[in-house]
Amino acid sequence: MSSPLDRLALLRPGVQTKRISSFDRSGGNGDNVQIGAGETKALAEIPGAGIVKHIWITLGCPDPMIRRNAVLRMFWDGETNPSVEAPLGDFFGQGWGEKYNWASLPLAAAPVGGNALNCFFPMPFGAGARIEVENQSDQEIGAFYYYVDYEQHSNGLPADLGRFHAWWNRQRPGPQSGQGDRENEWGTLGAEPKNPSDENNHVFVHAEGQGHYVGVNYFVDCPTPLWYGEGDDMFLVDGEPWPGSLHGTGTEDYFCSSWCPKELYAHPYFGYARVNNETGWLGRTHCYRFHLEDPVHFAHSLRASIEHGHANTLTLDLATVAYWYQAEPHRPFPAFLPKEQRQPLPPIGPREIHQWRDAWRREMGGGPLWGNEGLPEDKRIT
Repeated sequence: MSSPLDRLALLRPGVQTKRISSFDRSGGNGDNVQIGAGETKALAEIPGAGIVKHIWITLGCPDPMIRRNAVLRMFWDGETNPSVEAPLGDFFGQGWGEKYNWASLPLAAAPVGGNALNCFFPMPFGAGARIEVENQSDQEIGAFYYYVDYEQHSNGLPADLGRFHAWWNRQRPGPQSGQGDRENEWGTLGAEPKNPSDENNHVFVHAEGQGHYVGVNYFVDCPTPLWYGEGDDMFLVDGEPWPGSLHGTGTEDYFCSSWCPKELYAHPYFGYARVNNETGWLGRTHCYRFHLEDPVHFAHSLRASIEHGHANTLTLDLATVAYWYQAEPHRPFPAFLPKEQRQPLPPIGPREIHQWRDAWRREMGGGPLWGNEGLPEDKRIT
């Protein structure tokens, strides 16, 4: 076993540590830049070979959804298709445009109140790097502060270093289990279906080339009080057929926890950065898992996905940011969703639940019903 501390004493000729930041070039204290509505701002354009070691960002904008409305992109070695494309907040591990503190080894959002966004994933490049932010809001980002800390390697980089990639995917799938439109989780509406495929899963990586996957931020908004996480994770490596060589047993199991958790928990490699505070598992939860000790290697391709409920029976609002390294060129990402399709869905609260109860009471014939009465014989699902 080795430790990051083992390399601290290593002398590295030809390596210079540098920084690009938003500091006030006049020597004053106006250490930020502005990004106008609809404007794309290059944070860093770095020539030659090097490795980005750390990115720090904080921003002020009157748009409460700026973390979803600002898009982060990164390009390596003069490529035209970005290797990183994600909403700013989601990339750094904050979902739904929200701000909250959380901590892991490669990514963190720090006080005050999650305003300080940090990334420590190393990002090598051999012939230049570009990091940019596009403000797709209709309001100016009036204060955007940033550091891009990097190493310049005058002797070039080893040829075996992959390029860093990150892809955001947001979907709102419905029941796809072959049982019509019934959300039959936990056998609530009858016998549970089977799912001998990954066809209808939520995909968080679809890569082509040689590389290794190193983790994911998973943001789920669940519109039912039932547990959202019976869905299995599935990894199909190098075109192998289902069930593949890496098949999981449930969402919380993939995130290294158990028994339908609903607790904040922070480990350097996995955890629950945000949990819902509603009835059952209704509402928003952010889980993360980083494969820093156990990356998933692929020689030609990787398709990684997860079910939305067992056998894809649930309607969920799912957004993920997956992180991996690979040799270029990479498979171009699908068209990025416009900002109107990136907005979170409205929360479900007590009024909506009461309306559900009222519809159920009328279906049952009304009267002093408590809520746990069984369906009459002629309405049972068989």
